[in-house]
Amino acid sequence: MKEIVLSGIRATGQLHLGNYYGALSKFVRMQEEGIYDSNFFIADLHALTTHPDPKILHNNVKSILSEYLASGLDPEKSTIFVQSDVPEISELYLLLNMHVGIGELMRTASFKDKARKQLGIKTENDNDDNIEKEIIGTDSNKRVNAGLLTYPTLMAVDILIQHADHVPVGKDQEQHLELTRRFARRFNSVYGVEYFKEPANFNFGGAPVKVPGLDGSGKMGKSEGNCIYLLDDEKVLRKKVMRAVTDEGPKEPNSPMSEPIKNLFTLLELVSTPDKVKFFTDAYNDCSIRYGDLKKELAQDIINVTAPIRERIIDIQNNDEYLAKAVRMGAEKARARASKTLEDVRQIMGIKRFW
Repeated sequence: MKEIVLSGIRATGQLHLGNYYGALSKFVRMQEEGIYDSNFFIADLHALTTHPDPKILHNNVKSILSEYLASGLDPEKSTIFVQSDVPEISELYLLLNMHVGIGELMRTASFKDKARKQLGIKTENDNDDNIEKEIIGTDSNKRVNAGLLTYPTLMAVDILIQHADHVPVGKDQEQHLELTRRFARRFNSVYGVEYFKEPANFNFGGAPVKVPGLDGSGKMGKSEGNCIYLLDDEKVLRKKVMRAVTDEGPKEPNSPMSEPIKNLFTLLELVSTPDKVKFFTDAYNDCSIRYGDLKKELAQDIINVTAPIRERIIDIQNNDEYLAKAVRMGAEKARARASKTLEDVRQIMGIKRFW
């Protein structure tokens, strides 16, 4: 049997160039190699922790599904599904929470960071003791929802219910993956079984790709507002790239690059040919570079990558029959494994029917 790979993306908006190079393009390559049992889902239940507008949530799911398919994921070759279409996930989420401590959840770095945002607390002005007091305080105008606290449990269930061997996660999710392994060990220990395996991180056999944003620092991300979206049209995309942060330019030959310039060259290396990268690198090193020319070339080369994908996204978004067929197929495959896992867990925990 093939080893199982599972990955999901929260339904919080459109996918961007970072998602494409960091994950989607690798998913497609893995799918075509056919070595693994590939499973990709859209995490709409996870998105509920931020109270999305109900009218927007479904559109976000539809958008990400269309972008999955337009990028090359094939429902005939991979299992592509929406998280909420597998109700077994919600029940196992409840059961696994019975073995998870409030303290260990409150200590996770991502929970503290997200709780600070929900409470409107500036990070530099508080510490861990303060944030815990705010969370359990009596101010009724401030609230951190329980779903945010138990986010790692739901993520663990996504993984364990499919018995995934490998889960591609970024650095910000490594702690959650370690909690998943801990929960699996704990369940096995409590009930004296060897049922859940411990999933490992997965980097597709190469170094992880960090796609920088256009704001001069950090990686590309929706919350940072520094993205190039796969659905951006040419006009919008060119405007974004031309506004990317730069510096005054090199004053001496072979000067080290500042972070904003390194970021532009990192993007260029992703989307351009080696000869173009060499041309602009040489121009930087001999101080003849013109950042405007670099940005124009970068914008055009990004368009060459995203324009065909954008066209397919629009076509797929308008094909409700194909979208429904794709997720129905995925839900059936995902539920087959999930229902068996849930029934096993119920039996192990002593939850048995009389009929």
